Amino acid sequence: MIKRKLAELAAMCGGHVADAGDSDITIEGVVTDSRKIKPGCLFIPLAGERFDGHDFAGDCLAAGASAVLWSESKGSPPGPAVIVDDTLEAMQRLAKSYLAACGTKVIGITGSNGKTTTKDLVFSLLATTFKVHKTQGNFNNHIGLPLTILAMPEDTDIAVLEMGMSGRHEIELLSKLAEPETAIVTNIGEAHLLQLGSRLEIARAKLEILSGMKQGGLFVYNGDEPLIAQVLAEPSTEKPEGLRMFTFGLDGSNDDSPSGIMYMEEETVFTSRAGGSASLRLPLLGEHNVVNALAALAVARHYGVSEDDIEEGLRRVELTGMRIETIAGASGITILNDAYNSSPIAVKAAIGVLEKKRGYRKKIAVLGDMLELGPTEDEFHREVGRFLTPEKVDLLFAYGRLAEKIAEGAAENLEPGTIFAYHDKSELIEKLISMLHPKDVLLVKASRGMKLEEVVDAVKNSNLET
Repeated sequence: MIKRKLAELAAMCGGHVADAGDSDITIEGVVTDSRKIKPGCLFIPLAGERFDGHDFAGDCLAAGASAVLWSESKGSPPGPAVIVDDTLEAMQRLAKSYLAACGTKVIGITGSNGKTTTKDLVFSLLATTFKVHKTQGNFNNHIGLPLTILAMPEDTDIAVLEMGMSGRHEIELLSKLAEPETAIVTNIGEAHLLQLGSRLEIARAKLEILSGMKQGGLFVYNGDEPLIAQVLAEPSTEKPEGLRMFTFGLDGSNDDSPSGIMYMEEETVFTSRAGGSASLRLPLLGEHNVVNALAALAVARHYGVSEDDIEEGLRRVELTGMRIETIAGASGITILNDAYNSSPIAVKAAIGVLEKKRGYRKKIAVLGDMLELGPTEDEFHREVGRFLTPEKVDLLFAYGRLAEKIAEGAAENLEPGTIFAYHDKSELIEKLISMLHPKDVLLVKASRGMKLEEVVDAVKNSNLET
């Protein structure tokens, strides 16, 4: 993590030390949450609609913080401080300066779906050869990304940074802050249609990742998505000189694509055209994760990771939680927990995983609302329902107002008596558990706001009757 004297830190973020006598104070690490103060840290007070971190600065100093950032408009600081115009902007400048001082190479990753999984895969492959730092959890916005950088060990070779957004110019800010030399766009989906209105606008927002890239950088993108190539060709798309490109996807016209895929119970085995005939074992389920892996393979090979190390990196990958996590229930039932987020693309991918499951009594899906899909959200949910067939799922449980539309669409293909729709989660859980058997496989998928992990926990801990 960042460790600097206060005078150095002030120069890095464009501020000045409030009291020159404090210039030699050393700070180690930064904290924005007043409840998580660590001895010797710099407290950065941020202001929101309902709070102002400046109100807690004195308490943070008393709790062990060495100094605070302090907005000049707030008057006199309560102790050692660096005075700045705006604490958020100063934190972002500090992160940018720290990256430059460390000489760390940056890989930026964005996309509508799969960016967190791809980040984890890239990290695991590169960590076999380099000292690598990555985004933790969902720290992928204008606050989380600089905090991720400032938590980075100074001797880090490569930082793998996830970049999220909800509207235009957000990824542009992150890209110009981090200045990646390599960028990945995993895909363009329907998430954020509510804010942006069309998939084309979503593509334009995602390709803002190019705006801060270093000259001659490598852009790795999903070639199955024509909107990416369309936006790349638009004169208004900001991109670096000498940009190199590499495409991946299922279609054989890409620079890399799967030449074979075999689905196992707990892993997927595949070969890629760019990697020759060697089989790669991916401890993840689904065709969509093979596509994510192709992006990670392209980056690993670009940085010179050997094929042996690539195989090792794939074997030991650790994923951020709740992304098709396989859980064994107390009674033996298999649960596919994918309750972190949702979109039409993501639901269809998860159903594809469920469809490939063999040897189970029944395949059951609990699907909840997909949020932020805009004015056509009802039709997106019906489309997901129509995607369901008896070959893919035996029973469907829909939860939420929008998920009712999934049930409506599913009724076109599934038999009467196999579809159940609920607004009350406890009622859904009660009915679901009454119909489950230890030899069933259960998929749980919805946007995070639906909190379907509560369904997962209830099923996991239930004693199911045989």
